[in-house]
Amino acid sequence: MKTEALFYEKRKDKIHCYLCPHHCIIEKGQFGKCRVRTHENDQLFTINYGEITSISLDPIEKKPLHYFRSGTQILSVGSFGCNFTCDFCQNYSVSQYKAKSDFVPKENLVETIITTKENTGIAFTYNEPSIWYEYVYDCAKLLKETDPSKAVVIVSNGYISEAPLKKLLPYVDAMNIDLKSFNAKYYKRLCGGSLNPVLKTIEIAAKACHVEVTTLLVSGENDTLEEVGEIAKFLNSVSYEIPLHLSRYFPRYKLENPPTDLVFMKQAEDAARKYLSKVSLGNI
Repeated sequence: MKTEALFYEKRKDKIHCYLCPHHCIIEKGQFGKCRVRTHENDQLFTINYGEITSISLDPIEKKPLHYFRSGTQILSVGSFGCNFTCDFCQNYSVSQYKAKSDFVPKENLVETIITTKENTGIAFTYNEPSIWYEYVYDCAKLLKETDPSKAVVIVSNGYISEAPLKKLLPYVDAMNIDLKSFNAKYYKRLCGGSLNPVLKTIEIAAKACHVEVTTLLVSGENDTLEEVGEIAKFLNSVSYEIPLHLSRYFPRYKLENPPTDLVFMKQAEDAARKYLSKVSLGNI
């Protein structure tokens, strides 16, 4: 459903969107880089409010969250759109395209969360939750007002501006944040974004909720022990207790590099453990 967006300002005949660090300047009739926020009649609208493309009851470890409500199931939902354009995207059918969706009012989603048996809460995942912001915020707030025992989980690339992040965090219990690389050129070339805002998101979120971090180790791109060490050292500077998930890459979407070497994956785990107490391997 199309609804007015948050975090924008008018600039003469254009719109400045500051939901994320792209800070898109959007002409009339055009979309921002996320492809879900559009300028119409001197207002910014989001077209994915309440639009759900995927819904599933998953083990919380799949998010992945290994140290938050372990052993529980969590209702997981996603929409369409993303503010990154990762060449290796695992969910490109919903992140890079306008997938088929069904409109679910926030009241209906909250009721489903509460009434689903053996469900610990809601995870906003699959596509990028930050550019689904208005719906995520409304649902998280309503859920916490209705049943504070239910958890709100955000699985994100971390590419969000500070103001919207801080507005949302009081209603969030846990986040898994992708730290795709510790190299700014990697972020620009393969993801269409930048590194520093993601680092800032991790720092801010870690002070407000439970945070775990995932890094996909892409063969030939960021699969060096030096880079893994830099990631682990940075996380250590935030908290020694932050869990790091090192995930094995498989060819997907536009990138056809071979799968990450298994021997290297184990070496990467050992390198990260020099700085962090909780390191695990994924997609092995």
